[in-house]
Amino acid sequence: MLRFIARRGFTGKAAVGFCRETQAGFASMGGGRRLEGKVALITGGASGLGRATAHEFVHQGARVVIADIDAQLGPRVAAELAPHAKFVPCDVCVEQHVADAVDLAVAEYGKLDVMHNNAAFPGTLPPPGIADLDLDEFDRVMRVNVRGVVAGIKHAARVMAPAGSGSILCTGSVSGVMGGLGPHPYTVSKFAIPGIVKSAAAELCRSGVRVNCISPFAVATPLVVGQLAMFYPGVGRERIVEIVNGLGVLKGTRCEEADVAKAAAYLASDDAKFVTGHNLVVDGGFTCFKHLDLPMPDQLA
Repeated sequence: MLRFIARRGFTGKAAVGFCRETQAGFASMGGGRRLEGKVALITGGASGLGRATAHEFVHQGARVVIADIDAQLGPRVAAELAPHAKFVPCDVCVEQHVADAVDLAVAEYGKLDVMHNNAAFPGTLPPPGIADLDLDEFDRVMRVNVRGVVAGIKHAARVMAPAGSGSILCTGSVSGVMGGLGPHPYTVSKFAIPGIVKSAAAELCRSGVRVNCISPFAVATPLVVGQLAMFYPGVGRERIVEIVNGLGVLKGTRCEEADVAKAAAYLASDDAKFVTGHNLVVDGGFTCFKHLDLPMPDQLA
């Protein structure tokens, strides 16, 4: 349609001054690697979605600081991505740790272009009912999943706003789009993420800084599989992975770590230069509708 308008204009004649294809066509902004020359900091970058995103960012040309509480896996991931990655120990519950990670990125690379607040804690399984909720557990989940995200936004904004540009990403969840998909503390924390993003985006757009979130479907990461192993005692890892992979509704595919990582790379890149305050739901349509458990005609007899 755009090509037709560009050729014909509104008069039916060849258009001059309308949208035109360049010799390269309608290419992405980068024309090559999306994150070439950018510096990114990823909390929770030592495993799962964070590790996959670190790999994708480096593949797209970025240098990455991996901030994680896991002092064993973190250096290992940085070594996988050497010389394009560094590890810094970071507990996002401790604001100074987050501030230090941001400062390290700036000290090492001279700037911070992308802040990905990815660290999260799911809580315990099997989850208790609301009447039996452990509020200490609730506070712990909120400290990691909400306070940690706010700390990341705060300290990223501290260096990005004066620079006049930057992209801040936060990991949400389909559990923050509809209820009943996870433990109460985790669900509450993930519902908070799009609100935090919109609040921060409303302010930081005036400084040229974009703030967005990604809400992925269930992915069979080591953390998810480990949590479900407690929910399904005695069930093997391979069977749990099959269960997770079978939860989606989009025929012929499943949500994988790479899908979420590529969504993050898009939002981090200049391809998304006019996208802010957005929640990019990566769920294969799962939260678009609710299945009606209607009986089939032959079941009514």
